[in-house]
Amino acid sequence: MRSLAPASFGHSIERLNKSTLRDHIVERLRAAILSGELPPGAPLVETVLAARFAVSRGPLREALRQLVDEGLLVTVPYTGTHVISLSVEDVREIYSMRVTLERFAFEQAWQRRDAAFREEMLRRHRHLTAAIDAGDDRASILAELDLHGLVYEASGHRLLQRAWSSLRGRLQLYWAAHHRAHAIRGPRRDSHDSYIAAALGGDLPAMLAEIGEHMRRGAEQTEGFLRAQLLDRENGQEA
Repeated sequence: MRSLAPASFGHSIERLNKSTLRDHIVERLRAAILSGELPPGAPLVETVLAARFAVSRGPLREALRQLVDEGLLVTVPYTGTHVISLSVEDVREIYSMRVTLERFAFEQAWQRRDAAFREEMLRRHRHLTAAIDAGDDRASILAELDLHGLVYEASGHRLLQRAWSSLRGRLQLYWAAHHRAHAIRGPRRDSHDSYIAAALGGDLPAMLAEIGEHMRRGAEQTEGFLRAQLLDRENGQEA
């Protein structure tokens, strides 16, 4: 298992202003995880991180807890904290869970859609396309999460909202892996056009069908990328 050394971040993490320690640590670590600098399964050692950031354990542990809550890190008793792994089976589970949750969210929110919902969805779509145009992969991932998150917010279903929140971290890794698989800096600019049209239209069955198709395309491509990575690792070990 790859260990975390100060040099492993290159220049992506700098000494921090003590006024916003936790937020800065969270942002730097999230960036390192989504860029692949901290790969799935990489352990995070508190003593190394504290020295690298020049901070005490308090704000560092708060930052790590936030990333655990987001689903990007996992803490295992007697083992430590590490970046979550993303397997082919994880991709399949994420796909099946997302399809089920998002269809249910639209069923709950369909009659709640109003002018404010429409305006907010279009605003979030503009924000996503701006991030794609800027070539900012990390911003596009967060913007895509916000876009898909709107229907959960509109559903008024608290348990559903918590389920979505628990899935966000794995989705961030899922999308980052998908983008690396195709050497892109975000999704295609037009990748959500049919999703937006259906979400703002009047045909719920068409929206439910669009959700399945929209997510299937990404799942198949990312699964292929992960299979290729696994094969490369196996070939490297044999060599």
